[in-house]
Amino acid sequence: MNTIDRRLQELGLTLPEPVAPVANYVPYVVTNNQVFISGQVSITADGDLITGRLGEGLTVERGQEAARACGLNLIAQMKAACGGDLTRVKRVVKLGGFVCSDFKSTALDIPKIINGCSDLMVDVFGEAGKHARFAVGAPALPLDVAVEIDCVIEIEN
Repeated sequence: MNTIDRRLQELGLTLPEPVAPVANYVPYVVTNNQVFISGQVSITADGDLITGRLGEGLTVERGQEAARACGLNLIAQMKAACGGDLTRVKRVVKLGGFVCSDFKSTALDIPKIINGCSDLMVDVFGEAGKHARFAVGAPALPLDVAVEIDCVIEIEN
């Protein structure tokens, strides 16, 4: 068992199967030493969608759970892109986070929600999990999910 798989186990985390695309795109693209991972939505390993809109019933805490589910899906895609070896992840470079929200919600809650994914990346990858990111609100997301996050990582060739 490699160090990242051991860390996932220590954290009590099980990666879901990588989610298949729902439209005309691929789940990730590897170019040189970078992997661009398509947006991963808030779906659990059990296939349950985490839905809701900030300001209309979605709490910050539930939003953070949704972002964490996105993060687990991102890590599952990373693992697939790295041929099953997460130790090839050299750095999480950037996350892009979208939170389904109404126009009355406080903008301060949107980055707090995306922290659910950011914190997961640091918990799993340590210093290599620290990344640049953006976090924005959107009035609607695919499949009516609460959160969608994409990612760029640097890998060892």
